[in-house]
Amino acid sequence: MLKIAKGRISYWAVLGAILFMVVQVISNLNLPSLTSDIVNNGVAKGNLGYIWKVGFEMVGFSLLSIVAAICNVFLASRTSQKLGQNLRSDIYKKVINFSNDEFDQIETSSLITRTTNDVVQIQNVAIIMLRMMLMAPIMLVGASFLAYSKDHQLTMVFLVVVPVMLIFIGLLLYFAVPLFQAMQTKTDKINRVFREGLTGVRVIRAFRQDQREQDRFEDANVDYTNNAIKVNTIMALAFPVMTLIMSGTNVAIIWFGSGLIGNQAMEVGNLIAFMTYAMQILMSFMMLSMVFIFIPRAQASAKRIQEVFNQESTIKEENNPTTLPEATKHELKFDHVDYRYRGAEMLALDDIDFQATSGQTVAIIGGTGSGKSTLVNLIPRFYDIESGEISLDGTNIDKLDLKALRDAVALVPQTATLFTGTLRENLLYGNDKATDEDLWHALDIAKATDFVKEDPAGLDLHVEQGGGNFSGGQRQRLAIARALVKRASVYVFDDSFSALDFKTDAELRAALKQDSHIQQSITVIVAQRIATVADADVILVLDNGKLVGKGTHEELKDSCEVYKEIIKSQLREGALPNE
Repeated sequence: MLKIAKGRISYWAVLGAILFMVVQVISNLNLPSLTSDIVNNGVAKGNLGYIWKVGFEMVGFSLLSIVAAICNVFLASRTSQKLGQNLRSDIYKKVINFSNDEFDQIETSSLITRTTNDVVQIQNVAIIMLRMMLMAPIMLVGASFLAYSKDHQLTMVFLVVVPVMLIFIGLLLYFAVPLFQAMQTKTDKINRVFREGLTGVRVIRAFRQDQREQDRFEDANVDYTNNAIKVNTIMALAFPVMTLIMSGTNVAIIWFGSGLIGNQAMEVGNLIAFMTYAMQILMSFMMLSMVFIFIPRAQASAKRIQEVFNQESTIKEENNPTTLPEATKHELKFDHVDYRYRGAEMLALDDIDFQATSGQTVAIIGGTGSGKSTLVNLIPRFYDIESGEISLDGTNIDKLDLKALRDAVALVPQTATLFTGTLRENLLYGNDKATDEDLWHALDIAKATDFVKEDPAGLDLHVEQGGGNFSGGQRQRLAIARALVKRASVYVFDDSFSALDFKTDAELRAALKQDSHIQQSITVIVAQRIATVADADVILVLDNGKLVGKGTHEELKDSCEVYKEIIKSQLREGALPNE
């Protein structure tokens, strides 16, 4: 836990919290001694002046303790909140730069839990450490020394009380700590099931699996609840048992102390002070037990967060990366490229070899799982290849500055993702310098102008989370428009026309070909329909990750068996171009 706190907290704030805590504890330790003096030298002797004098000293120490406690709490709270803020920020920065390989290693639900619940656990322990963990040992040592100075005979009571308390605390830790550690995993499970239920609600309803999903969530919820009940039951026992031990300690001190007072071996004021110090000693043990219970849970959270920080990105940048040169003509080249998913035995892509230049459209077609999306994900370096070379404008993309490479590529993924805000904000995502004219031009090419203009808000139309207030086809067209606003060298449409009808598909592709900027760029289209790829300059046919055909529609329909099979499977009216 100290490892992830390093560099994320203010050491001056920690030092200040320690200083104020020391002042608070010293002030509190002085109060029982002053009470003893009032009783012994003021009350017993009827010295009113002495009572007033010591009373003012007690008020002074009390005020000093209050001020020190306020300052300590402020610094401890500020430090813990800053630690949480920095952790969340660093986790987000790390995750946002993950390659797709890293996202495959840690579930999204777990990442959310680590960024929220796990960080909160560390925040809580940070403030506990700056409060209880500092206070407990100082108070324990100070109170023990002062109690011994009041009467060393009565300290024999602690020979019985302390072992009993240590055994109880040990049992508490033994049973509670594993349950606290299990809470994080069970929280992950609840988040995962809940998130799947929300994102897949339409599928759940379509298959009438509402009850099944409710049962899944109920199982996860009951599991978490039962674990929480167990740990809270154990923790609920702590306070009554501690109260019992403290009460028993008081009885023992009064019992033996009264005998000492009767024999005139001890003064009444000293007995009162001793009882207060005894309570401070036992409270110190109680605070330490709380710390030892919460630290393992925070340690488990810290370990989970550290796993995120320790994830080594497979995407490595050169120490001095190359920037893309200014060019009016562009070239994209795959030179015998192989790619394998992490941990997989089989190659996902095997010996992919092709090139495209400005103004050309490269279409990629093949069966489900043939590697189409994998191939286009290699262009912006979402994954790194195993062998071969991918180059853009004559430069190996491995040597390019990653930001410059991704600035040069506009990608429309399979799933159209829109962000909460306005339509304008979404369209400006890739090019914040675009004018309204640029935005309307992109919407016109994407065939999205009509439904945007229908709304009085126009470009300021509100977009709900995930674009939930648009249909699938509308979301797809808006995602295409967003990519077109970006002035890129390579435009990649990863099965982006699947939600469009044939007429809109054809009109959109025709508009793309007529756009002056697109004519100077390279267009890569992944599609399932022959009609979508038929007019491409080069069609790549993939089968099980291998390039089994390359050429135009006219060439492939006679020479490529896989392409012929796709044509046969789509022999229905409107599915194919005119032969």
